[in-house]
Amino acid sequence: MRSQSRQGGIGFALFTLVMVAIFVGLGVWQLQRRVWKHALIAALTARVTTAPVPLPPPSQWPALTADEDEFRRVTFTATYRRAPDAMVYTAGSAVRPDVSGPGTWAFLPARLATGESIVINAGFVPNTMQKREVQERAVAKLLTGEPATLTGYLRFPERPGLFTPAAEPSKRLWFARDHLEMAKQLGWGQVAPFYIDLEQPVPADGVPKPGPLSVHLRDEHMQYAITWFSLAFLVLIAFAAWLRGRWRTPHAAGSEAE
Repeated sequence: MRSQSRQGGIGFALFTLVMVAIFVGLGVWQLQRRVWKHALIAALTARVTTAPVPLPPPSQWPALTADEDEFRRVTFTATYRRAPDAMVYTAGSAVRPDVSGPGTWAFLPARLATGESIVINAGFVPNTMQKREVQERAVAKLLTGEPATLTGYLRFPERPGLFTPAAEPSKRLWFARDHLEMAKQLGWGQVAPFYIDLEQPVPADGVPKPGPLSVHLRDEHMQYAITWFSLAFLVLIAFAAWLRGRWRTPHAAGSEAE
């Protein structure tokens, strides 16, 4: 019996050690994530507040990445193409404080002077979930056939999540900003690997509504780290209480025997 009890005590001690190591490791990981998040916020904030630069030439497009180039401000001249536009449903925006939704983003292709096509998110159109014609009228004014100087932000395709509703290409309706899939489904042809979140110009009536971006990323890593470290401390307290109980039990049994 004593041997079994000792084995049980060793097992519980090892279990405690493993759980404390896991919780402490998770806490340290959250602190590391916090450092990374702060660096990311600083980098993205610098990108969206820096003066726009010329759009990189097509020869450089394959080298652009979301990690290094997302949210960079660029300026260029392009002509909106007469092609089916796409609407992307949104209930609000984490990077556009002026957009509270619901509504849609108006996506449509534009052609550069060099012939390449680039997809533009021309801005927000409110309350268009059941009003397809509203967005059609909104983007119609952009199809002048004349080049326009555009300023905006480099963005990369958004992949649908596990709970993202399926796109409805027949209605030209998407729930994720995957411009490459839009181009495939709507016959836009070959387009740049990124799209542009338009900042300006703003149409006279404000629809579609482009605008400046403001990066607001959740930073709750310190709270998470404190939670994990607290769990590690609680496990140690529980083990100490259990150990104290085991130490007192034999002494209590010895006192009764006397």
